[in-house]
Amino acid sequence: MAVDQTHDPEQCKAVDVGITRVFQVLGKRWNGPILSVLLDRPTHFATLRRAIPGISERMLSDRLTELGAAGLVVREVDEGPPLRVSYRLTAAGAALEPSLKELGAWAKEHLPDDSSC
Repeated sequence: MAVDQTHDPEQCKAVDVGITRVFQVLGKRWNGPILSVLLDRPTHFATLRRAIPGISERMLSDRLTELGAAGLVVREVDEGPPLRVSYRLTAAGAALEPSLKELGAWAKEHLPDDSSC
């Protein structure tokens, strides 16, 4: 007795849409470290720049804009003088905390130590 196959086996191999969307944001270089710094507290641009070695001001600005467009980060202008800009996580960004901490713990256990960071 033959089994009638009613689904497309190729669809079973498709990548989960949610995972694809997550890594479109978190998979970009610098987004993880930016979110990690912002988990602790709202942070001024210059402080954020110093906290992430190797990132240029332009790249930081671009990534913060992308994270803002994704609804994870909010830009706030602190009235001066001097005028200062700070960034904080939205509720959606803050909700990433358990996942980011789990990924960090996983990396410590399973990825080779890279002492150059």
